[in-house]
Amino acid sequence: MKAAIVQAFGEPLVVGVDGSGPSLRAVDWAADEAALRGVPLRVVYASLWERYEGAALDKDLGRSSEQVPAEDIAEGAARRARARHPELKVSAEVLPEEPEYALVKEGLHAGALVLGTRGRSGITELLLGSVSLTVAAHARCPVIVLRGSHDNQVTPAVRGRVVVGVGEHSEPSAAVCFAFEEARRRGVPLEAVRAWRRPARETTDQTLLVGELARLHEEEAAETLEAALRDAPEEVDLRRRTVEGHARKALLDASHEADLLVVGARRREGHLGLQLGRVAHTALHHSACPVAVVPEQV
Repeated sequence: MKAAIVQAFGEPLVVGVDGSGPSLRAVDWAADEAALRGVPLRVVYASLWERYEGAALDKDLGRSSEQVPAEDIAEGAARRARARHPELKVSAEVLPEEPEYALVKEGLHAGALVLGTRGRSGITELLLGSVSLTVAAHARCPVIVLRGSHDNQVTPAVRGRVVVGVGEHSEPSAAVCFAFEEARRRGVPLEAVRAWRRPARETTDQTLLVGELARLHEEEAAETLEAALRDAPEEVDLRRRTVEGHARKALLDASHEADLLVVGARRREGHLGLQLGRVAHTALHHSACPVAVVPEQV
């Protein structure tokens, strides 16, 4: 297992808040995850974040979001986490910075960042907010975004499995190592999915040959999957699945039966644009469960 990932598990968990309902559900989820890891939870509010309309703060703090100072938003979220896990060490801080910059910087010293989704009106569940997308594309630590039904608990498991996407590389990836640990802590099976497709140039009128080519590609996918999973801990109930088709569709389908979907994102030094890849980008926008984007340095 990669040393950098193992070391990251001992670092604090950071959750970004803005007073909205989704961010408060992220606090619940992050408190569960921090308690499970046995690490402190750090609540961060970026003071330049736009205030939300709605009743989330009315209920927790007794005032509308327009009347609540930034310090109260952060401390209110911290109190929520402490009430959920009284034994958990929780700190809160307001940072006078843009949220994207503040959270990416926080990720330099965090085991993971946890964020809620952000949206308005009828498209709330379909589009990911720019803050979550930007942070997931640039952070140096895993970023967990509460997608889909916004399950706000880590344990007990709702669907009873963690799903990880395995790419074309046969070496164990940071995403796979992260998924191993998440499944082990939660005590649930890990389903590893490897999608495969026949190259478009392979066309023939001979049905038997077509079937043979498909079998060869599927066998190659199974071999890649097996190699990528070779460092699996013995206590993890590992389930392997190869799927013909696009990886994006295969993982979105699997997300409907998962408590967490884990995908990798390759990071290239010196590259300034969004560094997500199609699979991670699609998962963040459309997954039916929380998504963990795990960076892989190349």
